[in-house]
Amino acid sequence: MKPGIKLLLFITMAGALAGVFALYGRPEFLMTLANQVWGCF
Repeated sequence: MKPGIKLLLFITMAGALAGVFALYGRPEFLMTLANQVWGCF
């Protein structure tokens, strides 16, 4: 894999991980998401 593609992939993955950690700081969002997922069943 080319170094440029590897760097882009790393930055994308780090951004996604940072976004997930940011959402854990908002419990009301997680409860809404869990209720919506649970509503599918």
